[in-house]
Amino acid sequence: MPLSLPADPPRARSLTGVVPQLFDALDGRSEWFAPATSAIVLLVDGLGAANLAARSGHARFLSQIGTKKDVARTVFPSTTATALTGLLTGEPAGEHGIVGYRARIPGTDEVLNQLRGYDTDGLPTSWQRAPRLVAQRPSFVVSKAQYAGTGFTQAIMGEAEFVAVADLTERAERAAALAAQHPGSFIYLYMTELDAAGHKHGWQSDEWIAALERVDAAASALGAALAPGTGAVITGDHGMVDVPRHRQVLLSDGDRLLDGVHLIGGEPRMLHLYSEPGRAADVRAAWEASESGRSWVMSRDEAIGAGLFGPVDPAVRERIGDVLVAARAAVAYYDDREPDKKPQNMIGQHGSLTNEERVVPLLRLGAIA
Repeated sequence: MPLSLPADPPRARSLTGVVPQLFDALDGRSEWFAPATSAIVLLVDGLGAANLAARSGHARFLSQIGTKKDVARTVFPSTTATALTGLLTGEPAGEHGIVGYRARIPGTDEVLNQLRGYDTDGLPTSWQRAPRLVAQRPSFVVSKAQYAGTGFTQAIMGEAEFVAVADLTERAERAAALAAQHPGSFIYLYMTELDAAGHKHGWQSDEWIAALERVDAAASALGAALAPGTGAVITGDHGMVDVPRHRQVLLSDGDRLLDGVHLIGGEPRMLHLYSEPGRAADVRAAWEASESGRSWVMSRDEAIGAGLFGPVDPAVRERIGDVLVAARAAVAYYDDREPDKKPQNMIGQHGSLTNEERVVPLLRLGAIA
């Protein structure tokens, strides 16, 4: 039986096409954007199109510069490590190899974090397999100081010059100034504050709204600071859904859903299940019988066949779980055998295939508006 997956909005662009098209705009040959002398991508971590639409009154600038049709579809899984790598390489996960938040090192029992594992577990930057687009022209990262020199930053933006700015509005104005000072350059402007508020408090919280208002003010400042000829795109890496604690599914010893499961990767809304040898079909059948009413359950081959990871290089194939479980309802799956329970405090979540998680704004400013 073919998988029944949600359809993307008919006019949605692919997030992986944004930076390649901006680079083409710098050469006057983009199919998406008008010509520009310099280009900026403002990536607002955790900003989904549905989240923005629901709180448009708190983001009047962002809401006024776009319509419901100005959207992109992010990657699968809809998680930061996969999405930012796709944005800045122009490739899907099946090519660049960052197939989720946590993934198995093929041939081992190690399941490593794809954001922090470079710094904590010795994951080499070559684990990210695709060429970095920023190697093609002068490029800058404008972000918080804590991301300077991290392994993940090196993996996706290694050739770019890092400029650390704490304040959101000052960060936006610095990006505009760099674009003006360096014609032909590309600037990656990153804001993580909204995502942090959503994970901790939920996207429907007052704290998330306050963070959105700060992002909106910074976006407005960016628009006001753009020099003639500079083009800017504002987008997100994923949206967010709230999962209250009573909607968490806790997996513990003796749970039949763990029968035949050797390792668990991914994240709470998109599990990579690595099975014991010869048990993949059993694992898929058990999860299908139990969870198909609230999650998409699929084998690795089914997910690849559906194109969810794009073309999959043979070197990447075994990083993907034998069975994938992508939440459709407002649920999240946790391995309760893990001693660290802090992740279970997270409210705002993402990673799955729902439109709330996969559809993000694609807004234009300046020369490409």
